[in-house]
Amino acid sequence: MIIKNFIERFEEGCISALLVAMTLLVFVEVVLRFGFGMGILWIGELTQTISAWFVLFGMSYGLKVGAHIGVDALVRLLPRTARRICTTVAVLIGLTYCGLLMYGGWVYIGKLHMIGLEMQDLPLPKWSVTSILLVGFALMALRLLHLLWEVIRGTADGFSHIDEVRESLQLADHRPSLKLDAALGERA
Repeated sequence: MIIKNFIERFEEGCISALLVAMTLLVFVEVVLRFGFGMGILWIGELTQTISAWFVLFGMSYGLKVGAHIGVDALVRLLPRTARRICTTVAVLIGLTYCGLLMYGGWVYIGKLHMIGLEMQDLPLPKWSVTSILLVGFALMALRLLHLLWEVIRGTADGFSHIDEVRESLQLADHRPSLKLDAALGERA
């Protein structure tokens, strides 16, 4: 439990820091470019790198909070045991995907390290910046392993997705104008 909490705090902290850094860099670049007619050469590359890191940290966090799109209308109709089996198969496919990308990332990063390439505008070795591939997919694999463990224990029977339909209906129930429109429609 301590490790899980540490990983979650680490993930949230990194995502927050990356979002703040990216926002500030873009703001500075826009002010310099449109306010003073100049720019800083390396800001574009750094912003692009931070954006990639943000996405790779975010995919794992998205799995945690249920933000990924889930097409599970058919799976929801299945009995609990069948849902658990479908979830297990999906998790195993996801773990295979993570494993393949981590292996490919390891080979790619190793070649970048061996060649000694640097970033185009930043004085950083490209392998160090690209190492987020390993970190991002390792975090994703940990999330999938945690879900698999919950399915095996019987505490989960599927991925947690945000139910857009239910959420929209709940939002509609809280808007007074929609209730008034519905009431007027019923009288007519």
